[in-house]
Amino acid sequence: MENQHVEYKSRLTDDLEKEVVAFLNSNEGGKLYIGIDKAGHPIGVEHADQVQLLVKDRLKNNIVPSCMGLFDVVLEKHVDQDIVKVVVAGGLEKPYYVRKYGMSERGTFIRVGSSSEPMPTRMIESLFAKRIRNSIGKIRSPRQDLTFSQLQIYYQGQGKALNEQFASNLELLNDDGIYNYVAYLMADYNNISIKFAKYAGTNRVELIENNEFGLASLIKATHQVLDKVKVENKTLTKITERERQEKNLWHPVALREAIVNALVHNDYSREIAPKLEIFDDRIEITSYGGLPLGFTQDEFFKGHSVPRNKEIMRIFRDLDMVEQLGSGIPRILEHYSHSVFEFTENFLRIVFPMDDEAVQRNTEQVTEQVTEQVTEQVKNLIQELDSDMDRQEIQNKLGLLHREHFRITYLKPALILGLVEMTIPEKPNSRNQRYRLTAKGVAYRNNMVKK
Repeated sequence: MENQHVEYKSRLTDDLEKEVVAFLNSNEGGKLYIGIDKAGHPIGVEHADQVQLLVKDRLKNNIVPSCMGLFDVVLEKHVDQDIVKVVVAGGLEKPYYVRKYGMSERGTFIRVGSSSEPMPTRMIESLFAKRIRNSIGKIRSPRQDLTFSQLQIYYQGQGKALNEQFASNLELLNDDGIYNYVAYLMADYNNISIKFAKYAGTNRVELIENNEFGLASLIKATHQVLDKVKVENKTLTKITERERQEKNLWHPVALREAIVNALVHNDYSREIAPKLEIFDDRIEITSYGGLPLGFTQDEFFKGHSVPRNKEIMRIFRDLDMVEQLGSGIPRILEHYSHSVFEFTENFLRIVFPMDDEAVQRNTEQVTEQVTEQVTEQVKNLIQELDSDMDRQEIQNKLGLLHREHFRITYLKPALILGLVEMTIPEKPNSRNQRYRLTAKGVAYRNNMVKK
């Protein structure tokens, strides 16, 4: 039935904007269904495609401030009936109002139970006084000589053309008609980059890879990050008598949703970009900004959406890089618990642990590869390791300069095979860590000498 977050309409009516404004002025947003009667029975909509386009046009032109990026209009089937669903997020620039009636009780509404009621004048004045003015849509771009070739290519890839008014249509201009910070993020060149780091072990002591993706359109940077993480999220195979089983280190759908959410909802107003970090037991995705003001963790987990950057959300939606508003967190929670989310005043971090079974398969496959492919390197290591030695000492004796090459090709295989062990196994990244031959390693070396 109808409630604070759900509204049913048998057909498209004149009060569409009123209902959407009420959802925009709430923290949680809501869903409006056209083609369902008040009792919740689907009766369908004729010419649903035309209705969908008309709804988009009315919401784009009849609501102030702009709510582009804060709503989705999608077609659904309910009992073989065409239904138009309007998904509305809570906005950050309250109060929203119907343009025709202005910021008054006639044009400004709030959701009360299952109905949309006029907003009292005192509430209107209070919300207006608190309206966020430092959104990236209002911040001036540090450069005005911007070009958008990359953005145009991505739009063309979706069969959409950017006309001469694209900067205005995509809200890349501030109130003074000059490029805003959204435009800067979408431009071919900027100074924003997404950090990617990979560590040996479970802490940040030994950095083995450090990359930055960006200094270009945020759309291009997003694709670069997703491609990189896809490579890191190995598909591991296990052959059984009955079937071939494949499993990733992290669930790919949840991982993609977490990354895209971090990039879309990051607070770029402080010029701080998201970062991704991979450890031996987890991946961490950190975005700046924390939860929006007045938005609770309970509302967050229920899938209510308050896009921090509605302009970015709109562009990502145009390019089919996000699903419906509010779908990201529920999709993550289909595969992980609430505990993977960490909230602080200024940051939101998602921590996905590696799948235990996938890690086991990874170890098994690495062991097989070691046995077949790096035997000569392991032999060289065993021949040179004649006492407790640290990593640098071993590398020097082998004449190796590249730490990561030594770790992957020599040290890790020897540890997995049980030929070498750590002197402080409970602290694998300790500065005092040394390596030595095991009894098995000594026996193997003695056998090598005999041969």
